[in-house]
Amino acid sequence: MASPSKEGLFRGLTPTVTIVSLAAVVGLTLAGALAGDAFEAVLARSRAAVTPLLESYYIGLVSLILVFVVWLGVGRYKNVRLGDDDERPEFGSFSWISMLFAAGMGVGLIFWSVAEPISHLQGNPFLPAGGGRTDADLAMRLTFFHWGLHGWGLFSLVAIVVGYFGFRYHLPFTMRSGLYPLLGRRIFGWPGDVLDTFTVVATVFGVVTTVGLGVQQLNAGLDSLLGIPASTPVQAALSFGIMAVATAALLFGLDRGLRLLSELNFWLSVILVGFFFTFGPTTYLLSLAVQSTGEYLQNLVAQSFWTAAGEGGGWHGEWTVFYWAWWMAWSPFVGLFIARISRGRSFRQFVSGVLLAPVSITFVWLAIIGGTGLRLEEEGAGVAEVAAADVAAAFYHVVEVLSPGALGLAMAALVTVLVALYLVTSASAGVLVVNTLLAYGGKDHQPLHLILWGVAIAGLTAILLSAGGLETLQNAVVLASIPFSLGLIAMMVGLERALSEEVYGPRKGRRTSLPTEPWTQIEE
Repeated sequence: MASPSKEGLFRGLTPTVTIVSLAAVVGLTLAGALAGDAFEAVLARSRAAVTPLLESYYIGLVSLILVFVVWLGVGRYKNVRLGDDDERPEFGSFSWISMLFAAGMGVGLIFWSVAEPISHLQGNPFLPAGGGRTDADLAMRLTFFHWGLHGWGLFSLVAIVVGYFGFRYHLPFTMRSGLYPLLGRRIFGWPGDVLDTFTVVATVFGVVTTVGLGVQQLNAGLDSLLGIPASTPVQAALSFGIMAVATAALLFGLDRGLRLLSELNFWLSVILVGFFFTFGPTTYLLSLAVQSTGEYLQNLVAQSFWTAAGEGGGWHGEWTVFYWAWWMAWSPFVGLFIARISRGRSFRQFVSGVLLAPVSITFVWLAIIGGTGLRLEEEGAGVAEVAAADVAAAFYHVVEVLSPGALGLAMAALVTVLVALYLVTSASAGVLVVNTLLAYGGKDHQPLHLILWGVAIAGLTAILLSAGGLETLQNAVVLASIPFSLGLIAMMVGLERALSEEVYGPRKGRRTSLPTEPWTQIEE
């Protein structure tokens, strides 16, 4: 049986998973540093080769996962708890929702909230002939689709699997535990090592993509506020700076303030949205939010299974495939975090909260901020032109157009602060989750290990930015998520098999019976 090392460099970690994962990350970093152009070309060709398959595989898999998660929340096992039968939630609803939003959204939502609707406005496969007002509704509906229920379904699946086996079976807080009903004690051998290795690599690339997007947004803010031009050296320096602060926060125990920082981020986000709502086209934004939500719900099933059959996959491969890969790569990090803060919640409480609360907040954010960008573009403010030149600068351009004076400058500063805070929180939690996966779910992390992974993530981020920027980041995360997607399928099967042994109650108050093989007995 594999177990964490008790001494030496890998003390507290699973040596095999750690060595293979670190070798993969370091090897890719060196390849990018020593042969940047060739490295970029290989990633681009590899993604182009697999995209036609992923256009059906990812679309089908992610939609299946969403259906499975909804079934868990409303079906026969809805009263099963993430923990003992008599446990109740550790966090109140507001703190829980604040942490959900901060973990799952943050930088990516700021980066794309203006740029994505504008991009869809300029071109997508569903544009009606002749254009018109419906173009804006369609652009927002497609943006909702990429930031809506499907992504949070992925987060929910990982969180439920890890939380269920961790809190009820008392198995390690890692992906391998989801395979216990299928493999038994063999999850502590090479099959479990393979899944955890795939998970670590996918998580690293998910964190790298988010940090890469974030430092591009941060650089755009520094350009707007201080005149520091956007450039690869500046963004590379910001990558190392953000990871240094994030790692230092872990070393000094500042991760304990994550709940307070998440709530601060939430309220700063409310202030920012309030600015857009007040100074933007308020009536139009309300109309767009309601109408786009209705169109999203009306087209949800058809859009979920649309694979661009016979139409060529240019748009589909660039947008939906990338998003589903990014959500997959990000799901181990967010899933473990959500699982830890959700102990005591029933499947019904968990699924309804995780699917509905953050998605509702996200739709409000996108409708107000993205809708403002769409309206300004219709009025000739040149938002699309700015986004085409620099995606990260589009947000700041909209702020400046809305309020060119001191207030606009203050809001630009607020956006930059928000990006920095979200980056530090996400990067810090990402490093922590990688080490948690490598430590069999343990919480006692060695400073050297935290520093090592902080440096590795910063280095890979800088290399990918240097090798091609946004496109290279997207190519890398699409490819890195493929092996992990197979693990998600196995975890669904394992969870269903484990739940089949639960005693579920048709009446209120009669919930479940605890598993008969806790981790303490397995370990013996």
